[in-house]
Amino acid sequence: MVEAHISLVTGSARGLGLAVAKHLAARGDRVHVVWRSSEASARELEELFPGRVHRADLSLADDAARLVSDIKAKDGGLDCVVHAVGEYQASSLERTSAQELRQLWLSNVETAQHLMQAVRPSLRQGLGRLVLFGCAGLAGLRARRDAAGYTAAKSALLVLARSWAVEEAPFGVTVNMVSPGLVPHAAASTDTKDPSLQAKIPAGRVGTVEEVAAAVAWLCSEASSYTSGSDIILSGAWKL
Repeated sequence: MVEAHISLVTGSARGLGLAVAKHLAARGDRVHVVWRSSEASARELEELFPGRVHRADLSLADDAARLVSDIKAKDGGLDCVVHAVGEYQASSLERTSAQELRQLWLSNVETAQHLMQAVRPSLRQGLGRLVLFGCAGLAGLRARRDAAGYTAAKSALLVLARSWAVEEAPFGVTVNMVSPGLVPHAAASTDTKDPSLQAKIPAGRVGTVEEVAAAVAWLCSEASSYTSGSDIILSGAWKL
C-alpha cells in the first residue's frame, strides 16, 4: 500500500488554493491548509480538512517556521508544498505607489522566501515537490500596461523558482511554477470576467479551476521527478 503524501497548500482559504487543496485531498493526500484573517474561512476549512487547518501570516518568517513545525508534529514530515499566496493589483505603474509596490513584493516574493526557508529540510527528506503560482505573460519580460507591479513581482518569483530548482536538484527536490491566464472563480479579480480580455484567448475559452488543480497535482507527483525549473502556462495560448 502506497503511503499518502503529506501536502501543504498556502493561500487555501479560497480560490485556486482551495481548489488545489480539495484536489490533492481527493487523490488521498493528507492536506494541510492555511488561513490568515478570516475565522469564518477557518470554520469552513475545518469541516473539509479536520485537524489540519493552520493560521499563519507568511509575510512573517516566524509564522512560516511555526507552521512547518506544527505540520511535522501532526504528520511527521512534508512531501509537497503549493504556495498560492500573492496579492493582485490591476493598475498602471503611474497609478501604483511605492508602498503598493512594496506590498506586492512582500505578498508575492517574500512570503515564498519565508516558506522555502522553512520547508526546505522537510522537502529534502520527503517526496520533495514545491509549486509556486505565477501568471501568464512572464516569458520575455514583456511590458505591461496594467498589473505591471504584480507581474514584476511574479517575474522575480520565477527567477527564485528556477534558482531554487538548481540548488535543490541534488537533493531530489523539484521546484516549478504554474502560471494561469483567465480562470474565473469566486475569488478572482473582476478582470478575469472582462469579455474584451476573454475574446483575446486563442483557445476560445477561459480556463477552469479543475485544469489548474490537475496541473499542480501532476507537479506534486512521482511522475514529475524530472521536471524542475519549469513555468507551466495555463492560458489557452493567451499572452504568448
